[in-house]
Amino acid sequence: MASRTHNTRRRLPGLIRALRRDRGGATAIEFSLLALPFALLSFAILETTVTFAAQQVLTNAVDQISREIRTGQLTLDNTTKLQFEDKICGEIKIMVGSTCSGLVWDLEAYTAFKDVPKTIPLSPDGDVDATGFGYDPGDESSIVQLRIFYKWPVLIDVMQSSMANLPDGKTLLYASVTWQNEPF
Repeated sequence: MASRTHNTRRRLPGLIRALRRDRGGATAIEFSLLALPFALLSFAILETTVTFAAQQVLTNAVDQISREIRTGQLTLDNTTKLQFEDKICGEIKIMVGSTCSGLVWDLEAYTAFKDVPKTIPLSPDGDVDATGFGYDPGDESSIVQLRIFYKWPVLIDVMQSSMANLPDGKTLLYASVTWQNEPF
């Protein structure tokens, strides 16, 4: 038995040296250290990209609808408030699907450009305050503003704390355009 212990003692330093030279597990350890930050960065890029794409869809919808109002294609005579909301939903359906929950909008006519609101109306709890929002596409030569707000859900829960800017954990997407109607 003494010779066995002696052999083990002689081989132990060699075994430790061999383990020091062995780099086979280093890749697994490095991967485990970098996997979580890489996944978080990937999720952040994905979430930001999808949100920016949704914002662009909303901006395009505002531009398209405002053009129809400016040229007299959409008026109080040929479009009700509900039909107008359906029009907005139709323009943004690629990002919201068949439902338009989370949509808030305001279409108002003004007498002068200085009367047009320049800020987002927020309630004390930080949500959009839709008090006073209406539907008035104006007459010819009227100054009109269309504002569309959409409460966009943050898709990846890990990103909610850094991306959400509404109390319910959603991100507010906002698009606005102000113009003067053409003579129609």
